[in-house]
Amino acid sequence: MLGPLVSGAAFGAALAATAIHQPDIIIAQMSFRNWQMVTTFLTASATSTLLVNLFQRLGFIHLPPRHYSTLGLFGPPDGNIIGGLLLGAGLTISGSCPGTVFVQVGGGIRSGFYTLGGAILGGLIWSAFLRPTFGGRTRPTNEATVAKSEPLSLDEWIGTDRSTALVAVETLLSSILAAIIYLASPQSDGLAGPVTGGLLVAGAQVVSIVTRKSLLGTSSAFEEVGDYFMWVIGRGVRPKSYNTIALAAGMAAGAFLVSLASPSARVVPETAIDPTRAVLGGSLLAIGSRMAGGCTSGHGISGISLLSVSSFVTVAAMFAGGAGVAAEALASETNIGRSLYYVALSHRRSIASSLSPKTNDEPDLSCLYNERNELVNQTSYCPPQEE
Repeated sequence: MLGPLVSGAAFGAALAATAIHQPDIIIAQMSFRNWQMVTTFLTASATSTLLVNLFQRLGFIHLPPRHYSTLGLFGPPDGNIIGGLLLGAGLTISGSCPGTVFVQVGGGIRSGFYTLGGAILGGLIWSAFLRPTFGGRTRPTNEATVAKSEPLSLDEWIGTDRSTALVAVETLLSSILAAIIYLASPQSDGLAGPVTGGLLVAGAQVVSIVTRKSLLGTSSAFEEVGDYFMWVIGRGVRPKSYNTIALAAGMAAGAFLVSLASPSARVVPETAIDPTRAVLGGSLLAIGSRMAGGCTSGHGISGISLLSVSSFVTVAAMFAGGAGVAAEALASETNIGRSLYYVALSHRRSIASSLSPKTNDEPDLSCLYNERNELVNQTSYCPPQEE
């Protein structure tokens, strides 16, 4: 119990310090207007990969790569792909993820409470309906057979030794990180910069390894809540573990302590996320992450650290789903703003024509351009970032 609480507190404090839990940062990242989140994410993944493999070589931990989350629809990674897409959509809709939602609650961000409610609902839906529907197919029944038939780690997939695969992953992550820093120069609104924040997250990974010999991951908490609910109503057996619930509680506590220690950490821009949208996004976060067998931390940091092929697939699907929803939202906003502009333009012209039926002079419509821009901003999916 103490290990999950301590590692959760370290993880929550790290996320709160770097401010990537803020809804506007997450949404802006999915629309590629702010690169703070990905910079922290890549730094944490690259550093964690080195540390985890070091602990593996020292014999302190012995953790296998993550298995595929298989639904039996179109191949071994189908659950990772579909779940990743749903998870990414939930990120953009709610402005949160299965881990940062607990940091939002600890930091007192209003939309985080609704998102958490939606995620708990999603956990109930998963435990009561979706998991029984898919049966045991989301977890391979014979892991030894699956391991022989499908390569689970990157070194097995590309047919090389683990050291070579590790160097390739570190080179890839470091190159992408360097390019983003050079081209986008991401900044942080938190106590720590994006790169420093990533190092803090990797430090939380070390705390998790030392205190419980396990890696970070949060989305199981929603499934555990769902399982406890099913047990209480007499439709399931008593869950064997509540470790992830304890980890999540520690994350909220860690974020709360950061907000107490630094009042500036409590100053968070409130992105306009209404309760219905937050609940919907939270439900997708829980369902998608459980379908994929992990979330942004479980796959994106811990799974990649184990060179798990399923984690690379899930992360790619997650960003594709989040970016797709963001692009669709932006297109809708543009169409709405354009429609409102032309409606106003037509209305002004009809009024001018009725007032001056015998003149060919056009009315001064320059103000409509400003009105149109205001209308677009008012219907914007995410408020514009400050320079």
